[in-house]
Amino acid sequence: MSKPSYPFTVRHRDVWRIALPATFAFITEPLAGLVDLTVIGRLGDATLLGGLVLGTLAFNFIFSMVFFLRLGTAGLVAQSVGARDADEGLIHFGRAILIALVIGLALLILTMPLIWLSAWLLGAGPSVMVAFETYMQVRMWSAPLVLINFALLGWFYGRAEATTGMALQFLVSGGNIVFSILFVYGFGWGVAGVAFGTVLGELMAAATGLFLVVRHFGGIHPILKTLPRDRLLELRGLKRLFALSRDLMIRSAALMGAFAFFTAQTARESAVVLAANAIILNFQMVTAFFLDGQAQAAEQLCGKAVGANYRPAFDRAIKLSMGWGFLIGLGLFLILISFGPLFINLMTTAPDVRQVAYDHLFIASFMALTGVGAFVMDGVMQGATLNTIIRNGMVAAFLIFLAAANILYPLYGLNGLWLAMNIFFIARGVIFWFAVKWKMPTLFGG
Repeated sequence: MSKPSYPFTVRHRDVWRIALPATFAFITEPLAGLVDLTVIGRLGDATLLGGLVLGTLAFNFIFSMVFFLRLGTAGLVAQSVGARDADEGLIHFGRAILIALVIGLALLILTMPLIWLSAWLLGAGPSVMVAFETYMQVRMWSAPLVLINFALLGWFYGRAEATTGMALQFLVSGGNIVFSILFVYGFGWGVAGVAFGTVLGELMAAATGLFLVVRHFGGIHPILKTLPRDRLLELRGLKRLFALSRDLMIRSAALMGAFAFFTAQTARESAVVLAANAIILNFQMVTAFFLDGQAQAAEQLCGKAVGANYRPAFDRAIKLSMGWGFLIGLGLFLILISFGPLFINLMTTAPDVRQVAYDHLFIASFMALTGVGAFVMDGVMQGATLNTIIRNGMVAAFLIFLAAANILYPLYGLNGLWLAMNIFFIARGVIFWFAVKWKMPTLFGG
């Protein structure tokens, strides 16, 4: 018996209905990071800034391992939307919340070992170690909240409720910005103030998101009725979720491994080089989250197309997301090379940090263009839940990056590292593009 098909049309406005609020939501995260860097950077102490940079990287690396709660939940929920099975979507969300609570509490218990391991892997020197430990000890209290928010965002974005997802991320980032400025300049808490501001932002978003889900279903009782234990713990569904989780964890490890390698190389140069490259890297994070809006649209629409068993919508979603992505990337590249020095001057008052950042701005700005294919195809793969290919493709791109970095860094210094990072993005986009074409008969085989 052939699988039923539910045709639907993908238009430009369908892409932007998801991409626009998602872009505004995603951009608040690196902007909050920029504010954190600026708040500490304008204190004029490179060791504090370096400790914050390494602490942020370590936290992001640890939690990238469980980002599958956002990626996997969104893809599975989008497919349930396409298949017109609302109960199954709620079950996916319920499983994600359970995993979030278990892993979040485990990470909180393992805070100190994770701090020591992260410091060793990142090569944190004595000059930045105090600030690094202070930041991590406070920030890790948000572990369960961060994971709950991952599950919530997966639920809302998978249902194409991008505006709600945007509002939740505004709460995280907006709360972080307001509280960080208050705690650092008002209370004089330094790096600890920045970390505590982030914890409060995560708490506000998690409480609000859970309230919205409960209200959507009319209370706790209707949710529990739809989520009986036998369905929530169904072996087939759990095996699929854990397989998806495992592969996305490896994918995230490879992705963050590239950034960890990059930052570790700069950390070994000097605190000045570390701080300068962190500023430029945050510019690239801003461009990445602009592009991630298109990736989010591709994820939801392609996931919905797979659930609906309707290939024309799948192909159209890729075409529109990729086209808009390249236009956005070009605009971001032009902005960075034109106004980048002004942004650098705003973020730090240290002349030596400014000069190093100027020297590497141009080559780094190309990531606004080379990242388009990588981000959009990431979204396509996640929506289609092609987890094995996501894992293998990211590992292959990471190995290409390491090879490029080990060749180009000795030849061209830090510019060589930035060039290797561009190669990493290109490799991801190309690998995933051909992989999707290869898997198309399986996705829509009848």
